Amino acid sequence: MNEAARDLQGLSKASDKVAPFLDPFQAFPYPEIMGENKAPRVNAVHRGLQILELLAGQRKGWSTSEISRRLKIPKSTASYLLHTLESRGYLNREEDGLYRLSMKLLALGSQAQHGVEVREVALPILRRLVTETGITGHLALLEGDQAIYIERVPAPGFIQIDTWVGRRMPLHSTSSGKALLAFLPEEHVESLIATTGLPRFTPKTITSLPRLKQELKKIRESGFALDDEENTPGVRCLAAPVFDRFGKEAAAVSLTGPVQQITDDQLARVAEKVREAARQATKAMGGSLPAGVRKGP
Repeated sequence: MNEAARDLQGLSKASDKVAPFLDPFQAFPYPEIMGENKAPRVNAVHRGLQILELLAGQRKGWSTSEISRRLKIPKSTASYLLHTLESRGYLNREEDGLYRLSMKLLALGSQAQHGVEVREVALPILRRLVTETGITGHLALLEGDQAIYIERVPAPGFIQIDTWVGRRMPLHSTSSGKALLAFLPEEHVESLIATTGLPRFTPKTITSLPRLKQELKKIRESGFALDDEENTPGVRCLAAPVFDRFGKEAAAVSLTGPVQQITDDQLARVAEKVREAARQATKAMGGSLPAGVRKGP
């Protein structure tokens, strides 16, 4: 068995070793697991990160042999790790056989920075929105083919919605998801829906692409998206898009509550509050609303 295979086997053994300590009635044995203040590590992951860090500090590409020698690991292990990182898009292998970092790492870093910037700008605005309306507020980003909550401000009082930071949601059946879809190029929308499909969650869920496109057009014109019990029975959500300084959709601000709280009579007022919060967040980010998007009541 070569070292690369042993590394993978080690991952399985490490999982088996740690699993028993997930028992909430059993004390976590720090001395045994942590050693002398050293967290257990999986060699394959550790060495893969070493390769990325090595290449990040170099302008030229590196060969498998060079990486093997510099990191003092068997060439077979280096080859296996390099092939894995290349297949995942983190490395490019040039015609000369040398490996270089790909742009995927830059994209990941930009996404992380973007999420921090949006959160810092939008959170005070979201808190004010929740205070004014008494309805639970969220800030969501588009991540892959889903929307993800990166902030949540709970409503005051007893009416609470079962949501959390990190929750992932479908795009076609939620207000945040539809708001994030609305300003994407049509071919991008079609590609996302081809991947996820349009599953039905309630009798009101949109399940056809032509109907979804009509809904997105309406969102672009009105400046807000409505989830009228389309994702969860008895729950309504309204969201509006936030744009960055490049004119691209950066996030969605939303309010979520039971239909008894967001009534038909309240919809127009709540929608305008959400739109105004999104406008404020857009302005704070140095952005501007695209032409044709409703800017006022």
